[in-house]
Amino acid sequence: MAHHFHLTIHLVLCLSCVVTLSLAQSSNLPFKAVNLGCWLVTEGWMKPSLFQGIPNKDLLDGTQVQLMSIKLQKYLSAESGGGTIVVANRTSASDWETFRLWRVDETTFNFRVFNKQFAGLKGYQNRIVAAATAPGNSETFQIIRKEDDPNRIHIKASNGKFLQAQSDTLITADYEGSGWEDSNPSVFKINIVNTPQGEYQITNGYGPDKAPQVMQDHWNTYITDEDFRFMSSNGLTAVRIPVGWWIALDPTPPKPFVGGSLKALDNAFTWAQKYGMKVIVDLHAVQGSQNGNAHSGTRDGFQEWGDSNIKDTVAVIDFLAKRYANNPSLAAIELMNEPFAPGVTLDNLKNYYKSGYDAVRKYTPSAYVILSNRLGNADPTELLSFAGNFNHVVIDVHFYNLYSDEFSNMNVQQNIDYIKNQRASALKTVTTSNGPLSFVGEWTAEFARNGASMQDYQNFAKAQLDVYGLATFGWAYWAYKCQFEHWSLKWMIENNYIKL
Repeated sequence: MAHHFHLTIHLVLCLSCVVTLSLAQSSNLPFKAVNLGCWLVTEGWMKPSLFQGIPNKDLLDGTQVQLMSIKLQKYLSAESGGGTIVVANRTSASDWETFRLWRVDETTFNFRVFNKQFAGLKGYQNRIVAAATAPGNSETFQIIRKEDDPNRIHIKASNGKFLQAQSDTLITADYEGSGWEDSNPSVFKINIVNTPQGEYQITNGYGPDKAPQVMQDHWNTYITDEDFRFMSSNGLTAVRIPVGWWIALDPTPPKPFVGGSLKALDNAFTWAQKYGMKVIVDLHAVQGSQNGNAHSGTRDGFQEWGDSNIKDTVAVIDFLAKRYANNPSLAAIELMNEPFAPGVTLDNLKNYYKSGYDAVRKYTPSAYVILSNRLGNADPTELLSFAGNFNHVVIDVHFYNLYSDEFSNMNVQQNIDYIKNQRASALKTVTTSNGPLSFVGEWTAEFARNGASMQDYQNFAKAQLDVYGLATFGWAYWAYKCQFEHWSLKWMIENNYIKL
């Protein structure tokens, strides 16, 4: 009898522990948070000066280039998008005429084509073909730029000879002359379509000797104890911290990534605790890239995350959960940022989310697990019934009045009305009474309106605060610091554009 009595008491105590824990976790909701973007996952558009010291900094990994034979006035093209020969018979350039660079060093590159093969030198007649599934020595080329006209180039192949366009269909690596005149078949014009600027680009761009110091200096100065003091004294209660998959392999992550971001994340937890704030750890960059954007840590902009990456991605979540589960500042772990449909399938995503959730629950019953909605062509409610199977889960939606033609012609009032109507309604659809909590994980006071006044920005920001304040888990502004003023919450607060 006594034995049973003790057991019951023990059970009641345990239950009350769980309840207290849950209440402790929930008492801070909804969060007013800010994203510490461009800190542990680089985004060059937010702080371009990070890239200043890289030689040939317009030719980073993933840079899309088009190459025109000046003599023929035609573009090089991977016939059929890859798998066969490279030709020079196109008067205008599109997908098959665009090559993505893999940077070996500052002047040496591989060229990846539309179907993901690599251009290379074939023994037969020194032809250039695009058939290799992985780059080796014969897929490695040197780009030699003309000093006074860096868009004029020679391309040296692995046999030490230059590429030449002999005819529309005959591209060979056997030219041994020199010179830059228009009639020279080895002179090409390089047209740079875009240059991504993410973690892969900066670390591989600086290389193993310089990158560790550049990154360490950035981590030490971009976000500090003082920033947490500022945030907490201005009404912010949490931070969402984007991290990359390589953090789990710190201090010696795979090349070109460099160690040290884990120590910075540890510091953030210390500062959060000091100033009474909470931390949302957000796996922003996953192996294989979930969206092709530079902020996913991609090398070349192809979205390749899928079934084969699930196990490795869960391992990163397991690592983070194990490390921070018992830290009083941990509020949540977000399993993946902005997966893009249809490249990331709903089945793969659900499998991953289930395994990621289980990994977190191994270490903590009460930390929230955040599931990011898919971007692109996806139903915003597609995760709701699935999420109903779990405890302490959150659906993350991102709302930007940018990046689509819909917003480019809106005036200020139309932007505000859009927030009050469409955004409010979109938030409502993912905010259910007994299902997962809702979180506007990214938004900003910037909008597609040149010449808007301070008052316009204040009104636009306030409309968003009013609407996103209804999210049951809270919201997180993008970002804390940014070279563009309206994107920087620190600047917006200091200059009285936003009051929390």
